[in-house]
Amino acid sequence: MKIGVLTGGGDCPGLNAVIRAVVKTAINDYDMSVIGFRDSFEGLILNNYVTMDKGSVSGILSRGGTILGTSNQADPFKYPILQKDEYIYLDRSPELVANYERLGLDAIVAIGGDGTMTAAASLSKLGINIIGVPKTIDNDLYGTDQTFGFDSAVVTATEAIDKIHTTAQSHHRVMIIEVMGRYAGWLALASGVAGGGDIILIPEIPYDIEVVCNKVRERNRQGKNFSIVVVGEGAKIEGGDMVVNRVIETSPDAIRLGGVSNQLAAQIEGLTGLETRVTILGHLVRGGSPTAYDRLLGTHFGCEAVRLAARKIFGRLVVLNGRDIDSIALSEVAGKIRTVPLDSLLISAAQSLGISLGVEKESLERLKSSNNTDEKTIANKKEVAT
Repeated sequence: MKIGVLTGGGDCPGLNAVIRAVVKTAINDYDMSVIGFRDSFEGLILNNYVTMDKGSVSGILSRGGTILGTSNQADPFKYPILQKDEYIYLDRSPELVANYERLGLDAIVAIGGDGTMTAAASLSKLGINIIGVPKTIDNDLYGTDQTFGFDSAVVTATEAIDKIHTTAQSHHRVMIIEVMGRYAGWLALASGVAGGGDIILIPEIPYDIEVVCNKVRERNRQGKNFSIVVVGEGAKIEGGDMVVNRVIETSPDAIRLGGVSNQLAAQIEGLTGLETRVTILGHLVRGGSPTAYDRLLGTHFGCEAVRLAARKIFGRLVVLNGRDIDSIALSEVAGKIRTVPLDSLLISAAQSLGISLGVEKESLERLKSSNNTDEKTIANKKEVAT
């Protein structure tokens, strides 16, 4: 057999661990040949690839990023082309299919998040034998209990929160740390609990600014003259909208969130009179070496993807189901995201620790009974953001 491998969407720690596992498993266990496509599906459209062997993946296990490069603007069904200062969009999937057939490929392993898997599901319908591997620091890919890259991002964000603590204590300030996560609060919630945040705001629970300020005032009355607020970039005030930083029309997911922390800082400072500072971690949480957990999870995912290819089981996404590596149909994943359920054990733990989630407990209970935030469509999330 001859298989290809590519990485799509935003980069994250652990991508190279998956590439390494795919190449080594393919060669060692099945005597397959492997080619790597550069810059996501663009490499398959433009016929830009490199032949891979065990030497080409030597020493990459601990490296962040991806040796193959990536892109979040290489949607084969809506490929942007700049003409006369204006973008037009072309369906280049026929070129992709032609290159796939010309190269004599038996399968493609596509490593990416929801955008990559949506494209992969559509390519599967065109006859491309494709297997997905779930990647994102946001942990929002539907169908898997965890994506690789998430643990590394949580560790990086937690270390940053630890460092913010010392300056917050020294200057008696309210410190807001904004983390990525898009429309899901997994990263903010996990790093906020692990980093000892006092207030955690996530997209799934619109915050009441009075509740936030009351928590800050309460801490001051208790002699705790600083507060740590961890906020996901998709968090929003009750009755308000998510803060959109910019719109990139050439990207399949055009909306870029960010900046809610600046809005929140102005609100807290104006209502409490307490000096409030902002740190937006941004792409910092995407970088660096993967944790041991992400190296292991990525390795398991990569090995399983090749095993599925060897058994000619295609159109599947490799997933973590409890403690087991499993797979589900790509068609079940396309167009969906996985948000934090309001009955999450981590939300319960945060409440038990006295962490404010930006709403009164009664309001959260009402939200639980009226809302199921565990699954949303991409169309809905974009409508909410705009």
